[in-house]
Amino acid sequence: MTLLLCEDERDLSFSIKRLLELSKYDVDQAFDGVQALQKLHTNHYDCVILDVMMPRMDGFQVLKMMRGEGDATPVIMLTAKAEIDDKVLGLDAGADDYLTKPFHTKELLARIRVLLRHSNLTEKAITYGDLTLDGNTFEMKAKSSCRLTRTEYQLMEFLVQNKGRLVSTELIMESVWDYDSEAEINVVWAYISALRKKLANIGSDVTINAVRGVGYQLGEKQK
Repeated sequence: MTLLLCEDERDLSFSIKRLLELSKYDVDQAFDGVQALQKLHTNHYDCVILDVMMPRMDGFQVLKMMRGEGDATPVIMLTAKAEIDDKVLGLDAGADDYLTKPFHTKELLARIRVLLRHSNLTEKAITYGDLTLDGNTFEMKAKSSCRLTRTEYQLMEFLVQNKGRLVSTELIMESVWDYDSEAEINVVWAYISALRKKLANIGSDVTINAVRGVGYQLGEKQK
C-alpha cells in the first residue's frame, strides 16, 4: 500500500513518514499543494494524507482539483483548525475523513486502515423511500444525483440499514469508523450535516432527524 503524505512542516512530515513505514506502508511526501498535485498526476496512491495549511496551494484547493478531475482516492485531511465549519468545508470538498492536530499516531493508523478496507468494498444498490445508494459508484440518487465520499456512503448505508431506528452517536462511530474517539465525536455531526445538504440538493424526501444528546434517525418527509 502506497500513501501520499502532504505536509509542509518537514520535521512533522518525516516523523509521520517513519511511523507509517514501521506499519509497512510505502510513503511519498509532498511539501506544498502544487507538488502534491504533481505527484497525484504521475503516481497511483491508495490513500492521501492532506494537510490543510500548505504553501502555494492549500489542502482544500488540492482536494477540489482532485475530485474535479475524477480522482476518488481516499483522503484524510490534517488540520489545526477544530471549528466544525472548517471540517464541514473539507467534507463538502470531498474529504473522506479528517484529523485535528495534534493527534495520536494510533488514531491516524486506525483511520487509514478503515479507509483502505472500505475502498476495496463493492456493494449492491440499496434503497429507502425515493433514495437509492449505489455502492459501485458511491452515488446517491433521488430526483437528481450526487457522489458521496466513501465515509459518507458508509454512514448513509448504516442509517438506511437502521431506518426508523434511533441510533446513538457512539454506535455510529463504532460501526462506521470502527474505532472509539471521544475527542473527535463531533465528526458524526459534521458528516450528518454534509449528508443533509446533499439530500436537499438532490431533492430527496428522506430526512436525517436528530434527538439532542441521543442520536439520529432516518425518516421521510410527511406528504
